[in-house]
Amino acid sequence: MTTTAPPKTPQIAAITVADIFRAMASGLRDMQRAPLLSLMFGLAYAAFGWLILYLMFKRDWGSYAYPLATGFPLVAPMAAAGLYEISRRLEKNLPVTFRAIIESILSEHGKALAIMTIVSTFAYLLWIDIAAAFYVAFWGMKTIHFENLMETMLMTPKGLIFLMIGNSVGAVLALAVFSIMVVSLPVIFDRNVDFVTAMITSVKTVLKNPKPMLVWCVSIGILLFLSLVSLFAGLLVVFPFLGHTSWHVYRKVVQPEGSAMLIA
Repeated sequence: MTTTAPPKTPQIAAITVADIFRAMASGLRDMQRAPLLSLMFGLAYAAFGWLILYLMFKRDWGSYAYPLATGFPLVAPMAAAGLYEISRRLEKNLPVTFRAIIESILSEHGKALAIMTIVSTFAYLLWIDIAAAFYVAFWGMKTIHFENLMETMLMTPKGLIFLMIGNSVGAVLALAVFSIMVVSLPVIFDRNVDFVTAMITSVKTVLKNPKPMLVWCVSIGILLFLSLVSLFAGLLVVFPFLGHTSWHVYRKVVQPEGSAMLIA
C-alpha cells in the first residue's frame, strides 16, 4: 500500500524593503508582457466599483457608501487570482490565454480557491456589519442621502469621529485579512498545499518580514485609495499592477522548490 507524502510547508526567506520595490518592477513588466489580459481583469474589478457608484447615485444607498467602497478591497486578493496565474504562466513560459487561465484556476485550484473566497467574502460582510452597527450608533435609523454624505461626514464633529473610529476598526480588519491573504493564493497556485497551510505561510511571511510587509500593505492602501478618489477608474491599471506584484512578492519570500534560498 502506498501513501502520498504530505506537501512540505514552504520555508520563508527574509527580505528587505528594496525587494518590495523590485517586485513592483517585475509586476509592471508582467503587465507589459500581457497587457490585454491584465487590463481585462482590471476592468472586471473596476466594474464592481462602478456598481457601488450606481447603487449610491441611482438607488440612494448613501448610508452604505462608506462600508461598500472602503471594504471591497478586502476581496481584492481573490479577484486577483487570474493575475497570479498570468504571472505564473509567464514565469514558466506556458501559454497565456484567457481559456488556459480560467481552466487552470478552476481545475487545479478550484477547491482551495473556493474556500479562500469564502474567507475573504466573510471578512467583507463582517466589515459591512461592523460599519452598519457604527452607523446606527451614530445616526440611528436616519438615512443620509448621497448628496449630503460628504458634508455630513467631513464637516461635522460627529461625522469626523465616525470616520476616525470606523477607519481605525477597518484598518485592523484590513491588516488581519492582509496577513492571512498576502501570499496564500500564490502559494496555492504554485504548490500542492491546502488552504490552511497557505494561510499559515502567509501569516509567517508577515511576522518574519514586518517592515517590508508593512511597506507593501501601505502601498496597496495608497494605490487603492487613489483609485477610489478617481471613481474606480484607476483600478484599470492599479489592480493588475498590484496582482502581478503580489506574485513577485511571493516569489521573494517563497522561492520555487529546489531553489537555494536564504533562511534568516
